Amino acid sequence: MLIKRTRGWEIPENRATPEGVWLDRRRLLKGLAAGPVLTGAAAMLGAGTAGAQAATDPSAGLYPPKTNMRYRGERAMTPEDLATTYNNFYEFGSHKNIWRAAQVLPIRPWTVTFDGMVEKPQSVAIDDLLNAMGPLEQRVYRHRCVEAWSMTVPWAGFPMKRLVGYAKPLGSAKYVTMQTFQNPDLASGQKQYWYPWPYVEGLTIAEATNELAFMATGIYGKPMPAQNGAPIRLVTPWKYGFKCIKSIVRFTFTDKRPVSFWEHLQASEYGFWANVNPEVPHPRWSQATEQPLGESERIPTQLYNGYGEFVADLYKGMDGERLFM
Repeated sequence: MLIKRTRGWEIPENRATPEGVWLDRRRLLKGLAAGPVLTGAAAMLGAGTAGAQAATDPSAGLYPPKTNMRYRGERAMTPEDLATTYNNFYEFGSHKNIWRAAQVLPIRPWTVTFDGMVEKPQSVAIDDLLNAMGPLEQRVYRHRCVEAWSMTVPWAGFPMKRLVGYAKPLGSAKYVTMQTFQNPDLASGQKQYWYPWPYVEGLTIAEATNELAFMATGIYGKPMPAQNGAPIRLVTPWKYGFKCIKSIVRFTFTDKRPVSFWEHLQASEYGFWANVNPEVPHPRWSQATEQPLGESERIPTQLYNGYGEFVADLYKGMDGERLFM
């Protein structure tokens, strides 16, 4: 007898939002009982701006890519109008409604550099990189912010393992450091001298080559909007969202553990590992529950955001590390 074991992050198919529904841009916003999240008018305007950007993106013909059915069947997807207008992007400000300011980000030309402990340093235009990565795919992942809000999003892109292979790091490299753009004339938030610009994040090579680690270049079947991290960003769904660096321009391979942007600011609150754990509170609030965007009720948070079967083995024997914050 065949026994199907449901993965920890799956839900029954009858609870998942059909693909045709979330592709329908004309549906009304639901769940506005969340109140403080945002207003309906701003949400609809934000989606329109994102759509205009997608239409001018030279990679638009790559979307929507085929869904990878291994990464599906999670919670109902967050409405596009919410996920694209409620954002953190400190380069453009510390408030959530930064999608307007982020529209000035030029996504072409865009060059990505690979350096450090690699066989040969190189810089490549984003569209050449996309071509080198092969066909894109779509994955539905949950996203858990350290601030205790969450969303479920259909990302488009390619496995980070493929990008690491393209970079050809030396065997002695243990970490990959990622860096976002720096242009304070464009991004007013970068004029705030108390922040350690540019934004830097890092993973171990083992984390970067885990099957869940994903380089996202699109969302909701279209190229990535500026406010969500165009033209390329990291997605690590088992970690808090501040690890998911946006608008990346550099990948540096190294044998020294990098100090990330938020770790540099406040290491006691934002550690290097930043894996999700409901039993480890932030110093200023509980992480036991989360508030999905567009919903009125909080829900329990899961260890590793529900992806433990994929990633828990990465951290065995590391009891002396602060793995969860």
